[in-house]
Amino acid sequence: MNRIFHLEKGGWRALAACLLWLTACSAAAAQTVTDLRGRSVTLPDNIERIAIDDGRFLMALALIADDPVSQLAGWPRDINRMGESYYQRFKAAFPAIEQVPLVSSSAENFDMESMLAAEPDVAVLSLSRGPTDDQIALLEASGIAVVFIDFFIDPFNHQAPSLKLLATLTGHEQQAGDYLALREQHLAYIAGQLQENEARPTVFMEAHAGITQDCCFSIGTGGAGDYIDFAGGHNIGADVLTQAAGKLNLEYIIASDPDVYIATGGPALEKSNGLVLGGGYSPEEAQSALTRVAARQGIADLSAVHAGKVHGLAHQLLNSPLDIVAVEVLAKWLHPGVFAELSPAQTLETINRDFLAVPYEGTGWISLSSAE
Repeated sequence: MNRIFHLEKGGWRALAACLLWLTACSAAAAQTVTDLRGRSVTLPDNIERIAIDDGRFLMALALIADDPVSQLAGWPRDINRMGESYYQRFKAAFPAIEQVPLVSSSAENFDMESMLAAEPDVAVLSLSRGPTDDQIALLEASGIAVVFIDFFIDPFNHQAPSLKLLATLTGHEQQAGDYLALREQHLAYIAGQLQENEARPTVFMEAHAGITQDCCFSIGTGGAGDYIDFAGGHNIGADVLTQAAGKLNLEYIIASDPDVYIATGGPALEKSNGLVLGGGYSPEEAQSALTRVAARQGIADLSAVHAGKVHGLAHQLLNSPLDIVAVEVLAKWLHPGVFAELSPAQTLETINRDFLAVPYEGTGWISLSSAE
């Protein structure tokens, strides 16, 4: 008698009940996360391959993983976003990145075919762009979980949850937890020092300074403007812009006459003769670019420029998990007396030494005066 397939009366019912029980247990064991769109996402049991739609996410992966490429199933090769210098050092440390398949960038329309061809277990996508609901459903039906994170739309508030999500997906919760603890410690110190300081200098932060000849693209309400608020400043862009960024009239800027002028820039602005700084640029090159940007018509007449309160900040620090360095830099610029002992350079050195698999190098911030 074949005992393997012989079931007594009622045996099939018992087997079905057992299978249902096993299925329920498996479902209960599956991990569920909430992404930055507020979606509840059930993750695969074993996540071995992830795809990203923004090259700047590589810095976040390098922050929490010793080998940020080993689990990479696809990326958009948008080297301009991370900077050629940083990419070359990334490639030197992890040559395998050259063989990682190409998927579409968040700056483009979502390409379903390239994502399916990459065969990731999870697609990690930018909050601002990405697939339609129908495309998400198709990805999920194909066995690809979709998780949205954000380091750019609301960077100050979304840094921690986005990094935690990446850590969960890659299995590096301890490293991410240690870094976020460091971030919280530094943020708490700055908040504590400013608690009894009522002075809030007015700030004009020109984003992508010099990218066009006309003026001026500004930080607005929320978004990167939250960094100015936290560091003890008042962002004049937030007084008239209802979105995270927008254009300000030059006459408005002149009439507001802000106490501090801060320009942001990066390698991508070299083509437009704008503010270049960050990886691959010396302090002399960055300061020369900042001098040129501050000498434009209208900007040159601001009281902040005459007083030497002119500064430049790299996008790579402002829109990345390294934002704590940018916060410290802003705090020193806005309240130099309160934060005389604060050293953003030392903080960056600690992050490079203890966390980043590919250290951040280059001129991340610069001033026209000798002070930080």
